[in-house]
Amino acid sequence: MKNGTKAALHRRNQLLAALEPDDYAWLEPHLEIVELPRGKVVYQSGEAIRHTYFPHDAVVSLVTDLQNGGSVEMAVFGRESVFGFVSALVTRQSFGRYVTQIAGTASRVALERLSRALETRPAIRRVLFRYSEALLTQTLQTVACNAVHSVEARCCRAILGTRDRTDTDDIPLTHEILAEMLGVQRSSVSSVTSALQRMGLISQGRGTIRITNRAGLEDTACECYHAIRQSFEKLMPEGRPQTEPSPRSRPAPARHRNSAR
Repeated sequence: MKNGTKAALHRRNQLLAALEPDDYAWLEPHLEIVELPRGKVVYQSGEAIRHTYFPHDAVVSLVTDLQNGGSVEMAVFGRESVFGFVSALVTRQSFGRYVTQIAGTASRVALERLSRALETRPAIRRVLFRYSEALLTQTLQTVACNAVHSVEARCCRAILGTRDRTDTDDIPLTHEILAEMLGVQRSSVSSVTSALQRMGLISQGRGTIRITNRAGLEDTACECYHAIRQSFEKLMPEGRPQTEPSPRSRPAPARHRNSAR
């Protein structure tokens, strides 16, 4: 792969694209482009972290496995993010299981090199720490969302968030993936997506969901979608998702705001 092609791929990740030229040049020789096929487990819970990943078009979930055999998503990572960094700051062990939900590529760098950047490159440290704060905001908002909002509202939030990371209305999301993201039974997801299709908000194909009415989908989603998006835009103005403007200038009131899960 030519250097120009590699650089273009690296900078598809919005954190890498946000770096100043000299900081990017310091880090670039140590970046490696890797494939992340769907279903790939990058790290198991408790596994030692040796590399951090800056996704380009892949979407990766941090999942915790429950004693009853179920699992639930704790955080999600796309082109606006880096994973394997926050959990490695102290213990250098994975908080949970990192698994690829949507296949794609990522830029990988040895953890030791990124740790060196934190010590010697203040601008890189600032970008990564601002992202860490945005990730914490996302995680706490998701905890609140899971506690009080309906499966339908949360499903809409997950679809919209994935769309922002993939930049396409045809999203390779299966019911199984959505169920794991939401921590519910697959049958619950099937019921919700069928209802959304009848409402004309989405259409379903084999292994894909197409958004057919984004404005309506935002109306049906809880306010957490806008809250999470705005937290990234506030904390990471250089690397905010490059998606089309929302159909509204401000978050629309969600009809599920106070509904039970």
